[in-house]
Amino acid sequence: MHYYQHHIGDFIKATARLTDTQSMSYLRLLWMYYDSEKPLKLDAKVLAFQIGATVEETELLLESFFWLAENGWHHTRCDQEIADYRSFLDKKSNAGKASAERRKNIRATDVEQVLDSRATGEQLTTNHKPLTKNQFTVSKDTVRPPTGEPEEKKAKKLPGCDHKGILALYHETLPNLPAVEIWNDTRAGYLRQRWREVALDLSKNGAVTHADMLAWWKQYFELIKGSKFLTGKKQQKDKPPFLADLEWIIKPLNFTKIIEGKYHRE
Repeated sequence: MHYYQHHIGDFIKATARLTDTQSMSYLRLLWMYYDSEKPLKLDAKVLAFQIGATVEETELLLESFFWLAENGWHHTRCDQEIADYRSFLDKKSNAGKASAERRKNIRATDVEQVLDSRATGEQLTTNHKPLTKNQFTVSKDTVRPPTGEPEEKKAKKLPGCDHKGILALYHETLPNLPAVEIWNDTRAGYLRQRWREVALDLSKNGAVTHADMLAWWKQYFELIKGSKFLTGKKQQKDKPPFLADLEWIIKPLNFTKIIEGKYHRE
């Protein structure tokens, strides 16, 4: 897709809080999306390299303007524009085929009329019956979802991120770790992304409820509680013991290492 409608007013509103560099990075993500006509890759490091931004800024843009699915980062407006564009091409192609078929039928009818007039000496008229839908077959590839919420998003109705519930579980389960006093956009973004990753994974086995999510996060905090390194109980040479906090344990790389048990090898 080499052309798309850039809604200037909407873009200005959406990027009002961004710096010039962040706005350019967001625009490059949109260009990549439209050019490939598919969701952005899951790997934020690769995306950051492709748009010339930091990994942290790229993750923040993804979490703020896109939504995560199993096949990548989706953007609602991009999905709608691409669906409309493909629908337009399908209609254009079908119209061309229908026009060619009509011309073919007209030529065949003219030949029949000439043959009939030569045989009978009379000029015959042609009576065309209206075409019915049963005369056409519709390919599944030409069926497009209605504009609006993408089908993949409809198929995965996941519970929304419960920031207050997670903060309460963190303080209750890990009272010896630093308490959260400020909950800013960066921290909220990290938690939303981790929450959605977990919800998508759990949804492979069926519907996921809010209670399921809180139960998973309770187990996650219990796992951290069992690590001497993360809870400051492991002495380190020439420096004070390390003590994790909530922001640290929900960052992408740290989150993965904790789940893999890399901080439990004391």
